[in-house]
Amino acid sequence: MTEPEANHDSGVIIGYKTGRNIADRSVSLGPGATLRSNTVIYEGVKIGKGLQTGHNVVIREENTIGDETSIWSNSVIDYGCRIGSRVRIHTNVYICQHSTIEDDAFIGPGVSFANDPYPVQNKVLQGPTVKRGARVGLNVTLLPGVVIGENAVIGAGSVVTKDVPPGRLWFGNPAKDRGPIQALKDEKGNPVYDAEGRRL
Repeated sequence: MTEPEANHDSGVIIGYKTGRNIADRSVSLGPGATLRSNTVIYEGVKIGKGLQTGHNVVIREENTIGDETSIWSNSVIDYGCRIGSRVRIHTNVYICQHSTIEDDAFIGPGVSFANDPYPVQNKVLQGPTVKRGARVGLNVTLLPGVVIGENAVIGAGSVVTKDVPPGRLWFGNPAKDRGPIQALKDEKGNPVYDAEGRRL
């Protein structure tokens, strides 16, 4: 286990044993981690530098997480996920098995990922993919296999049932295309995102 320069609260467990048969049980945790109380990191994970967790976070086995990513209180990353760098995963989030979240994405509070289109079949499980820079709002549900395109924005409470193109605003149940994210205005009527989809 590689675990340099970590700042741990009490009750943190690193290398929790899984009952699953996995090929690599080693744990790699990069420098500068801040792990708050009751964080549990299973064996068989690879995590870059600067991880921050809130309280009661669970990171299951066979996950890969990049640098400077934060996972806030009461969130669960189930096994076999790929999470990039500078990702922000807020509180009470469930990331199901075999999901992908690319660099600089934001996952709002209470978001749920799903991976089984016909529960419970456990044969072909495919979680959602959230592309680079995409933002997923409060209490959104992402259904199995959907792809959220780069810099897309998903509005609060939405249920996403199909792929979302890059740079688009979707919301509703089921979520639908509401236009480019550049059309979003703040309370003063100013644009929220620039032409490249960056927050102004």
